[in-house]
Amino acid sequence: MIVIGGSIAGMLAAAAVKEHVDCVEIIEAHELPQGPEPRTGVPQAVHIHFLHAGGAQAIDSLLPGIIDQLLAAGANRIPMTTNMVIYSPEGWYRRWQRPTHFMISASRDLTDFVVRAQILKDPRVSVRANTKVVGLVGDRRKVTGVRAQAADGKETTLPADLVIDASGRATRTPQWLIQLGITGLTEKRIDSHLIYASRIYRAPVPTRDWPMVGVQADPRLPQPGTAGGLLPIEGDRWHISLMGAPGAQPTRDADAFEAFARTLRHPILADLLALAEPLTDVSVTHSTANRRYFYERLTPWPEGLVALGDAVASFNPVYAQGISVAAQGALALRSLLSHGLTPGLARRAQRVIARPVNTAWTLAVGQDIHFPTTTGASPNLADRLLHRYVSRLSRTATGSFHAATALTDVLALQASPTSLVKPRVLLTALTGPLRPQLHRPPFTPEERRLLDGLTAAVSPE
Repeated sequence: MIVIGGSIAGMLAAAAVKEHVDCVEIIEAHELPQGPEPRTGVPQAVHIHFLHAGGAQAIDSLLPGIIDQLLAAGANRIPMTTNMVIYSPEGWYRRWQRPTHFMISASRDLTDFVVRAQILKDPRVSVRANTKVVGLVGDRRKVTGVRAQAADGKETTLPADLVIDASGRATRTPQWLIQLGITGLTEKRIDSHLIYASRIYRAPVPTRDWPMVGVQADPRLPQPGTAGGLLPIEGDRWHISLMGAPGAQPTRDADAFEAFARTLRHPILADLLALAEPLTDVSVTHSTANRRYFYERLTPWPEGLVALGDAVASFNPVYAQGISVAAQGALALRSLLSHGLTPGLARRAQRVIARPVNTAWTLAVGQDIHFPTTTGASPNLADRLLHRYVSRLSRTATGSFHAATALTDVLALQASPTSLVKPRVLLTALTGPLRPQLHRPPFTPEERRLLDGLTAAVSPE
């Protein structure tokens, strides 16, 4: 079997199939790093990443014990909503002391490395580095391998019973399908035109058990949307990303980073940055569009070909869905393979891979279409009514444990968005918050003492 791309999606694809084939060869265009270091071709790695509970559990099922390995390497397990300081458009979410979900926070480099090291321990899995896949072998009925080009330009035909495209946003599968005589592929691209600027800081406090901090954009406001997030990562560091739409976009200027953070709907991130030591320059990316190929709708679909991860759909990074969706897709693929490489497997695989994509797509696009800078789609009446309902449910969640849990079920990719319109949830939204709104960031007394002490230490006399 061949996997195109040494991405985390590619590694998880290999984990999904390795028990059901003789060998797996991963074809990677670049050299893979030997440690938790930047991997060429992953510009978004410089921005904050975390694993939703649904994705973390899928990865742990594919690679048992991997979450414990990540935690041992320095990643943080953040209970939701217990260790989250989030300013939503409807107000501050409470930190309920009954954690119902979790997320895993680490640098993308560390997550990639721990997953990569684990899968490459298996003797059935190998990597052909510095090699590009330049085409598929086969016809519109069946793909039988790939054409690969080495660094010296030499091309080789590599046969395979199954080819999995995990090459990410740079996927060539749409063009290759046309070459095979398969047309009619539907593509959607919905872009809020957010720009990301990120930086890593030395945290002024121990980061173990430190909360995630976030200020969300409010699409109802007349000015361009801005947002920001802080994640505790390995090495007692804070990873901070700031986002802005056209008219209010961050830049690479290090001196302007904190100032931009102070323009968000609340200055909490700027206040925390003022206490921390910058360790890196500011990295910026413009690649934040939601883009999806509807492979599951294509007829015919060739036997022997499966697309996974960002090669199927990529999302606005603000929602941190990509890795989790790829993991859930790989887990669904493994389940199908338990019956062997049967006729129709590839088509069935695209359909089951589309299910977690559908959930993430609904969440991401359902938010992004309401920003005035978004291109590719605009909200219709049903979208606006649904957005008003979710906004009411979000406001209820600021003072209702049940509403907060219902929302978190969906955001953690452990429930379908349709679960938000179940009768009990509808009644909860109708009832409204059971507690008054908070008027300041919900830090614990201990966290506040630490921050007050630091603030006093850096304040001029």
